[in-house]
Amino acid sequence: MHEFARYAAPSTADEIELVRHNPFALVVSATGEGAPVATHLPVIFPDDEAPPESWDDVTLLGHLARVNPQWRDFAACPELLLVFTGPDGYVSPSAYGYTPAVPTWNYAAVHLTGTVELIESPAATLDVVERTVLALESPRDPSWDPASSREKFVSLVDHVVAFRVRIRTAHSVFKLSQDMPSDVRERVRADVERTSPSGAALSALMRRHDHV
Repeated sequence: MHEFARYAAPSTADEIELVRHNPFALVVSATGEGAPVATHLPVIFPDDEAPPESWDDVTLLGHLARVNPQWRDFAACPELLLVFTGPDGYVSPSAYGYTPAVPTWNYAAVHLTGTVELIESPAATLDVVERTVLALESPRDPSWDPASSREKFVSLVDHVVAFRVRIRTAHSVFKLSQDMPSDVRERVRADVERTSPSGAALSALMRRHDHV
């Protein structure tokens, strides 16, 4: 990922927060020949650990369908790229209040690289699946208890492959109109909130980082 100094993440904590709250990652791996391959799937922090203060020694967990051949490439090419994206939206020059002007796109994204390790044990695989469900259910109120369907979960273990990724590097871009005057930023926030599919979340993220 190319990082722009003026669009740097305010802090490592902001990168970690984006990953925790947007766990549906693009998992990219090399095949040894030809183009890389990618799968969209949830990748989570272990739910029994407090959010880390840095990316040092962080390990993330995930699982994918066993019929997906991507996991077979992990042993030969164990370096993965994990792409996490937050809210995004088109920014129209009509929101600026001045001309000439050009359009752009506001977004936040974090790219992590790391070494993948397959999890062989059925019990450990089940643990990753249940941890994933708990991590995704935790913001919900009320949350669903996977214990009510444990037999169904156990039957899934043979059909998924779990893995852990030991994070090596982190890169990010938080492009949120921070290079614009405050009055223009306010107009852009209002416009994307009205017109973008993820406008409310994007507007909130822009406001959260308005003074950083």
